[in-house]
Amino acid sequence: MGEKIATLQPTEWSIQDLAKAAGTTSRTLRHYGQVGLLEPSRIGSNGYRYYNQDSLVRLQRILLLRDLGLGLGAIGEVLRGKQDTAAALRTHLSLLEQEQDRIRRQIQSVHTTLRKTEGGEQLMAQEVFDGFDHTQYKDEVIERWGKEAYESGDKWWNSMSDSEKKGFQQRQVDIASAFATAHQAGIAADTDQVQAITQRLYDWVGIGWQGKAVEAEAFAGLGQMYVDDPRFTATFDVHGEGTAAFIRDAMRVFADRM
Repeated sequence: MGEKIATLQPTEWSIQDLAKAAGTTSRTLRHYGQVGLLEPSRIGSNGYRYYNQDSLVRLQRILLLRDLGLGLGAIGEVLRGKQDTAAALRTHLSLLEQEQDRIRRQIQSVHTTLRKTEGGEQLMAQEVFDGFDHTQYKDEVIERWGKEAYESGDKWWNSMSDSEKKGFQQRQVDIASAFATAHQAGIAADTDQVQAITQRLYDWVGIGWQGKAVEAEAFAGLGQMYVDDPRFTATFDVHGEGTAAFIRDAMRVFADRM
């Protein structure tokens, strides 16, 4: 630890410090390096990665482009200058307009969910998930479970009919609602009642894994992502504040008992 501090220059940052400053993770920065987007400016004799001021500017551009919805491949093209400035701006503008429409639909979706939740009405999947796109998690899925896992899941999802997709989503909404009800009633995550709901969630996740066994750590890791990723947290907490963390805890208990 002392060597790391001693060798750190005023104009460079360790991977941990850069990740913290940018609001991301060291694992994400390493992934960006592996795909050629953000190489460290140097690697110390101790194996630590260091980034200079140019790296900071490059990472800022990467994060801005990610926020605009560009995939890592498209970001690479922009950074390599394969798109001229005007073309890049047109792409950005188009993506912003698409994002504006998606956010508008999400806001309406949350309004509808809130109204129905407060009124005790049945939630419908097509209303809850309007404006949400599973492909926005592509890079996270590839980073955690590999490209093959994403492509397999994406192919499976696109092979389903609209009615099958709605049924699958409705099942998730019903499970999340059951968790929220238990949480609001003060029932502990390790009780038989909550673990029965968790079994339903495990079975639901297993459908997406297309018959492959969902390993304990993968299931627990998914639960942690529900809390770590604000997009997931918002999806679950619309049923009641703290629902995502409660589900995470229940999934951890379930995994420990597998």
